[in-house]
Amino acid sequence: MSGSPETRSEGASVKSAVHKQVIERCHHHLLSMPGVTEDRPFGPEVPVFKVMGKMIAYLSPDRDPPWLTLKLDPAMGQLARSTYASVHAGYHMNKDHWNTILLDGTVPDTEITAWIEESYELVVSGLTKAKRCRLQQEIEGASKT
Repeated sequence: MSGSPETRSEGASVKSAVHKQVIERCHHHLLSMPGVTEDRPFGPEVPVFKVMGKMIAYLSPDRDPPWLTLKLDPAMGQLARSTYASVHAGYHMNKDHWNTILLDGTVPDTEITAWIEESYELVVSGLTKAKRCRLQQEIEGASKT
């Protein structure tokens, strides 16, 4: 290995700080979407984001690099996987719809944000009419306060 232990340690510290920032941006964006809640059904280290009880994404912040898994239209998912080496079929998920993104800096933040929004829209469009109406009521109620 090259470099002194101090240099390697500083590099790991910078990488850790960058990972933390990316995780925080994803976390914040997900929770800023109407009706999105955070749950931890897989344990305290894996935040799962849901709208009206349906999962739109989950983070694996303890991975190196961290992972974001979300739902995409199958054609969009295939395009993402063929474009970016850091995008893979969803880990332990339906491989047609779910995609795991290694948050290693190779996918632009704008792309990740667009995919988060796509996941949200796909899940909301698949909700029952009653749940979509309830979500709309929640959104309207929140905008009045």
